[in-house]
Amino acid sequence: MTKLQGKVALVTGGASGIGRAVVEELAREGASVAIVDLDVEGAQATVDAVMAVGGQAAFFPANLTQEDEVETVINQVIERLGGVHIAVNSAGIAKLQPTGTLTLSDWHKTLQINLDGTFLVARGCIKWMAANGGGSIINIASIHGHVGFPNHAAYTASKGGVLNLTRTLALEFGKSGIRVNAVCPGVILTPLVQNAATPELLAELTDMHPIGRLGRVGEVAKAVLFLATDDSSFITGSSLFVDGGYTAQ
Repeated sequence: MTKLQGKVALVTGGASGIGRAVVEELAREGASVAIVDLDVEGAQATVDAVMAVGGQAAFFPANLTQEDEVETVINQVIERLGGVHIAVNSAGIAKLQPTGTLTLSDWHKTLQINLDGTFLVARGCIKWMAANGGGSIINIASIHGHVGFPNHAAYTASKGGVLNLTRTLALEFGKSGIRVNAVCPGVILTPLVQNAATPELLAELTDMHPIGRLGRVGEVAKAVLFLATDDSSFITGSSLFVDGGYTAQ
């Protein structure tokens, strides 16, 4: 039997990149997956890919910075799929910009999506989980929540916030059977990174990882799967690094 048979997983940012890989991995292990995103075309492509191999997935559009939309979409997922046993907060943005020219608007936008969205989804899912025997929340943070990185002030601040939010929720809701953990990827070779980075920058980023290459989205998804299942039943409030040794230096 697959590890997540009968479970419902909600994945934000599931239309592309790490989020899509997580959707496919959880569905492969038997979960019914709700993709929460604003990218209609990408989300539908993910749903089609999952369904084509016999998995179960559905698309639920929502703006994660809007409290009422998040509350509504969680209720829709529960009503349509029967619950929310696993929540993966994968939606996020990053903008390379020197702090001296970073506008307050861009600062707020990054924190709204990366941190506020994570808080709103986690808070909403906790209500159902606490009343129904528990669950697992996995927040996609970053190595840059643990270490600084030039020209990423808003991003590093938001991911540092995600990490401490993760720890606090783990402490608050452990006795309700809810585990809350973070996955901290290094630089992952997503389509966005491939399309945006020059060959020179890709080589520089690769050199930052002792393992000698950038990460793959499927490697992050495997870490999420571990934290979503009972294989990690005594793990909460933790950060799982998937970084090729970046933070070991």
